[in-house]
Amino acid sequence: MSTNTIAAALAVLPLGLVALAMGSIFNKAIESVARNPEANESIKKLVFIGFAVVESVALIAFVVAIMILSK
Repeated sequence: MSTNTIAAALAVLPLGLVALAMGSIFNKAIESVARNPEANESIKKLVFIGFAVVESVALIAFVVAIMILSK
């Protein structure tokens, strides 16, 4: 196994944390809507913003892994 492969695997390691963060975001959003249904629209906007920020970490990690493997 080459060092590039190991480095790429380490670069993709944050994807597990991204999955946990997304689950937490949606879990808290569902709890919030269940407690206050009138705030559904504002909570939905914040959930999508949070999802986009967390997903950007995953995309950056993926791009870094591809860059490492292409060397």
